[in-house]
Amino acid sequence: MTTCVFVQIRCTPGTPYQVAEQIALKELHSELYSTSGDWDLLVKLYIPGGQDIGHFINEELVSGVPGIERTLTTLTFKAF
Repeated sequence: MTTCVFVQIRCTPGTPYQVAEQIALKELHSELYSTSGDWDLLVKLYIPGGQDIGHFINEELVSGVPGIERTLTTLTFKAF
């Protein structure tokens, strides 16, 4: 079983496209969008069952990607 999470990413000014390219190369995401507002990118991920969500995001998604200033993770519970 997997857990669906959405991660919003704030990037260093001028780097969202480079950050998105680096994230896309990791091939971890289900969907990846540029967004308007306080956050630059939105990533939809399915975290494998038994994985610690915080560790997965920090070690697999964010690690090694320069230009990420901050993230906000939203866990999902039920699709309607």
